[in-house]
Amino acid sequence: MSGVPEARVLLVDDHALFRRGLAALLAEQPDLSLVGEAGDVNEALRLAHALQPELVLLDNHLPGVPGVQAIEPLRGCAPAARVLMLTVSESVEDLRTALRSGAAGYVLKSCAPAELLGAMRRALLGETVIGSGLSTKVMQAFAPEPAPAPASEHRALAVDDVFACLSAREHAVAQAIARGASNKRIALDLDMAEATVKAHVRVILRKLGLRSRVQIAVLASGAAGGIRKD
Repeated sequence: MSGVPEARVLLVDDHALFRRGLAALLAEQPDLSLVGEAGDVNEALRLAHALQPELVLLDNHLPGVPGVQAIEPLRGCAPAARVLMLTVSESVEDLRTALRSGAAGYVLKSCAPAELLGAMRRALLGETVIGSGLSTKVMQAFAPEPAPAPASEHRALAVDDVFACLSAREHAVAQAIARGASNKRIALDLDMAEATVKAHVRVILRKLGLRSRVQIAVLASGAAGGIRKD
């Protein structure tokens, strides 16, 4: 289909048969172009630097260096690239490490092709994507430390205390992120420029000591105070 911009994709996986199947799937997509394949981290870093892809599909179980440990180096080689984990690992620790390292999302290889393609496109739009069936593990990965009894009351208060440092607008943005809204959607709903939303997100991350939108969403979904009004 002419006129459709193609996003450059680098696939990092040590199973040639899996790469071949995914290559066939991407060949049918007018907006996604597979520009390189790598079977290990060293090759992935070389190709990322040479090809400057917009999206890296990264397996975790790679020979030598696990994929989650390659996220930051890959982003260093291709600063504009979004790194989407595509793996069989349902480990909470792998999920936590990936998102803290700046991954754009975490999707299981068992997902349907439509889910994977949707995750890729959402990641390219700047969203943080979590595969179906992983929401509980995300909560486990970023849940606040348990508090002494009564645990439920103390935990709710602790989360609200954390959010007390945010302005009313920042709190509203955080709650919108918890609902899964993109920056564009938040800008429309809160009547502000998309650049302003991005600035609010950066401030929220700094104030709360977080590193990703997923962490904001997890904390915001546990806050008991709701959205404050201007």
